[in-house]
Amino acid sequence: MSRDICIFQNFLTGAHKNQIEAAAAETGFTPHFFTESQFEEAKACLHDCSCEVLYAQRPDLLRAAPAALKWYCASSAGVDVYCTDPTLFANPDCMLTNSNCYGVTISEHVVMVLLMLLRRMPAYEEIVRNRGWGDQFPVQSIRDGEFTLLGAGDIGKTVAARLKAMGAAKITALCRSGKSEEPVFDEVLSISELDRVLTKTKVLIMALPGTPETTGILSRERIGLLPSDAYVINVGRGTAVDQEALADALNRGALAGAALDVTVPEPLPADDPLWSAKNLILTPHISGNLTLGYTCDANVDLFCADLKNYAAGKPLRNLVDRKKGY
Repeated sequence: MSRDICIFQNFLTGAHKNQIEAAAAETGFTPHFFTESQFEEAKACLHDCSCEVLYAQRPDLLRAAPAALKWYCASSAGVDVYCTDPTLFANPDCMLTNSNCYGVTISEHVVMVLLMLLRRMPAYEEIVRNRGWGDQFPVQSIRDGEFTLLGAGDIGKTVAARLKAMGAAKITALCRSGKSEEPVFDEVLSISELDRVLTKTKVLIMALPGTPETTGILSRERIGLLPSDAYVINVGRGTAVDQEALADALNRGALAGAALDVTVPEPLPADDPLWSAKNLILTPHISGNLTLGYTCDANVDLFCADLKNYAAGKPLRNLVDRKKGY
């Protein structure tokens, strides 16, 4: 009896398909490839072939999958949509994995917007936009700086490594467990210490998953704890930040600046106050998309490695606990 995989991805190259085909042949599976323009064909394949595995990033395709599906591999890092809606899974015991391969591309985005903030690019852009040639503003450096990372997973540790390589003096990470063996962190604390840490934070970098515990974690009250010369960068989930309070703090000068790659909702409505907030860098959730070649290669590598684990009955390395949300 054939064991089938439905693969619904737009980013795959010929080399990627060859790699997946080789892993499938080695493990006794038959892969079926579809692109975003072939949704109905992929949906039919799931049913006609009673596919055991689905490698995709489309909740609506997962919802269309039959109970025969045993493993859904999401090509994204964030999987909150799959953890908050159990009706997506016809098989309640279907395993869910994510793709923790976005550390490089997202960390480079963080470094980019961090340098833009520290070197006052929003202010200079405003001057140049008005055809001015303004004065030189005082700037700051990553070198000898202290940074607070809210989230110590793959993205957090990769960001920390980049900052250390650029001379950061101290990196404090906060996470649920309050523990990490990653040497790039100088200090690892529990989320319960967040309020105390915020009062001394100069740069807060948020890389949290979307869970009930992280929703609203940077509340109006906690934004008020930050020093007025602090910066906030969020590349996790927009739900983690009180956006109205953030915009208000920026406009009042109660914060030095911020960079958001994630918001609620996405896209932002045309009348949202974030559009006009002072010293804010907004990007449309592009820090971790599947356009960087390295990210695409790593994504396929992870899928193939877990396919071999799955076929051998071994634990999946990227298995998500749907109750925890990560």
